[in-house]
Amino acid sequence: MSTEIPLPPPLLRQEMLQAGLDMLDQGVTVFDADLRLVAWNRPFLELFDFPDHLAAAGATLESFIRFNAQRGEYGPGDIETQIAERVRLLTQPTANVFEYRRPDGRVILMRHEPMPPKGFVTLYSDVTEQRYIEHLTEHQNNDLEERVRRRTAQLENANANLRRANSENERIAAALGRSEGRLRLINDTIPILIGYVDKNEVYQYANKGYSDWYGHPEGSVTGRAVPEVIGDHVYGQVRDSVRKALSGQQMSYEYHMLRDGKEVFARSTLVPETTPAGETLGFFVFSHEITEQKRMQAALVQAQKMEAIGQLTGGLAHDFNNLLTVIIGNLAALQDHRPDDAEVNEFVEPALQSARRGVQLIKRLLTFSRHQTLEPQAVDIGRLIGNLAKLVRRSLPETIAVSTDLAAASVRALVDPGQLESALLNFALNARDAMPDGGQLHIAARAIDLGSEAADFDVTPGRYVLIEIADNGCGMDAATLARACEPFFTTKRFGLGSGLGLAMAHGFAQQSGGGISIQSQPGSGTTVLLVLPSVAARADEDQAGNEPALAHGGELVLLVEDNPDVRRVVRQQLIDLGYPVIEAENGNQAFEMIEQIADIAIVVSDIIMPGGINGRQLAELVQQHHPQIRIVLMSGYADEAEPAGAGDLPVLAKPFDRQDLARALLRANRENP
Repeated sequence: MSTEIPLPPPLLRQEMLQAGLDMLDQGVTVFDADLRLVAWNRPFLELFDFPDHLAAAGATLESFIRFNAQRGEYGPGDIETQIAERVRLLTQPTANVFEYRRPDGRVILMRHEPMPPKGFVTLYSDVTEQRYIEHLTEHQNNDLEERVRRRTAQLENANANLRRANSENERIAAALGRSEGRLRLINDTIPILIGYVDKNEVYQYANKGYSDWYGHPEGSVTGRAVPEVIGDHVYGQVRDSVRKALSGQQMSYEYHMLRDGKEVFARSTLVPETTPAGETLGFFVFSHEITEQKRMQAALVQAQKMEAIGQLTGGLAHDFNNLLTVIIGNLAALQDHRPDDAEVNEFVEPALQSARRGVQLIKRLLTFSRHQTLEPQAVDIGRLIGNLAKLVRRSLPETIAVSTDLAAASVRALVDPGQLESALLNFALNARDAMPDGGQLHIAARAIDLGSEAADFDVTPGRYVLIEIADNGCGMDAATLARACEPFFTTKRFGLGSGLGLAMAHGFAQQSGGGISIQSQPGSGTTVLLVLPSVAARADEDQAGNEPALAHGGELVLLVEDNPDVRRVVRQQLIDLGYPVIEAENGNQAFEMIEQIADIAIVVSDIIMPGGINGRQLAELVQQHHPQIRIVLMSGYADEAEPAGAGDLPVLAKPFDRQDLARALLRANRENP
């Protein structure tokens, strides 16, 4: 009698996994201990443009590498050397991840994982478009099925061989068990979360990574409902996608959750399993973590915002400085014309002080928002911190007390003052975030001689200025402290920090010849120690008040300014200095007047003007055709370009007073006698 051998249940499970892995868009290969191909998938061939005939069970690793080398995939060089190096790289005894750039520009991420007892599995992901491949496929064991069919035919031909057939069936079952174990090892090793959910929203399969992601013991997910496994918070985000997948639609989505107290993000793809009749039996879940990708995107958005702020601030600074020029010029003129009128000065003086504070505010905004070369100078640290403390107090809530401890003797450091202010302000704002319920912020400065402790700041021994910023906030653990100055690293929620503040401050300190050391413990606050090169004060540094009187002139000045209000103020300042003035609204008009009026001795021109000729271009024309005419330029924005040939001309930064204008004219006289 003939015996019909039913398909073993393990094979059904294998086919189920095979169906799921065949839908992966990630490449995968499995090589045994002899470096022969055990399993692969079509995405692997497509990623590397391998022909179908190249992939077969038992194919050698070297055959794939040789194919690539012969078609120039690795560039010029000895093919055998290239093959040997690639074989060595792909047979590392430990897990490793590396990227490979193809000649067509695609970047493929290769994740290599050893597989006990020997052999290895490799996962290939096309990360050119920041995508992770969803699943892997395995090679069906056609040879094993063929042996089963042959053995079944033998059993049908002779009952006498039944014992031998039973023994063979046991051997086949053991082989299938090993194959299923190998597949499970692959599924548990790859960095993809894989699960299968039936039409009742109950898990029928989940790999180890899936269980670990949701904090469940391995094997405990199967048989449980989706909301019970992923929790109500995540289920609320994915409910609609789950129902659409059960209706037969393939769905992709992102979700977020808290894990170990931190917010993490993942991207999932639901692939329905349908019968030929169109009935949906369930769906496969393929997920991967995208937390780092989200952080990089947030950092990029923050950098774009900073660039936009810089561009906006630069444009506003020009117009705002023109306004301040008019305000300060008129107020100063009123004060000069009514020097003994106490009633007038009672109103004029505070207005002037406020306008000048506006000038400083614009300078700080420009320093903060733009990339600029450091301009180190001897800075009185005590005075700078004293002024900055006022700004810090206004920036912090009233629950945070700010105190300072500055050395009795003035200390000076060779540093860019604008960049130093930005760094100290960043430290203060970080301290604010570490003290949400209030606390104490203390800023101190003193001179210090560094010997062996200079290694703590990565500087050479010598004399420095030490600035200390301390708070009694939440502090940082050792892991966070080790990465505090790492670019784009932040412990703040997405959108609340770029992770660039400390990194930029650290880079600024090193560029200035100093260094930073951070001391912190959880619950004990944080202390930032910043050292900067010390510099001695010049004897005449504070003698500005003894400046000699500036000479007044009588030569004809051509004033070129498109803003009529600014032009009126500067004209009056020139007249007060004893200069006769004629005016032009733009560069074209100015050059025509220079060509026609031989008495023009000095040109005072704005840099940015309409009409096709700006101040720099006008200066070049004057230098070429009338080199005897002296030139002074005015600028409402310090970042205006300085092309070759005009970089040595006096440039007055708006707003300026009459004395500033007189000094610029005097400098023009000296440089163009």
